[in-house]
Amino acid sequence: MSGSEGRVLGIGGFFLRSRDPWALAAWYRDNLGMVASKAGEPDPEGRWMWEQEAGGTVFSTFPADTDYWQTERQVMLNLRVTGLDDLVARLEAAGSPVERRAEWDHPEVGRFGRVQDPEGNPIELWEPPAA
Repeated sequence: MSGSEGRVLGIGGFFLRSRDPWALAAWYRDNLGMVASKAGEPDPEGRWMWEQEAGGTVFSTFPADTDYWQTERQVMLNLRVTGLDDLVARLEAAGSPVERRAEWDHPEVGRFGRVQDPEGNPIELWEPPAA
């Protein structure tokens, strides 16, 4: 595939159903520093989009019975981060425990942590290795 022959450029959005959309959006803003809003409205500062830093995105499928994340959840959000240790400390101080396992970390792939948002959606925090 080449040029402008109709191709996907990247992820344009990530949408979650929520029992309390404003509260869940606030958790993502307050704990992960993302621009997050309730559908059809900007965030409290008037922003509509989260401007990501350039970098790779893994788009991968897993078997239906994978134990990589909780089986009752169809998807897991993986966020590329920097300063994983500081982010983990901030999340835990805010009452969101982060699971870390030595076997998840690989020098050639990076370091990982797992947290759930207030509605139980799984989030994997991925700090790629330094270039």
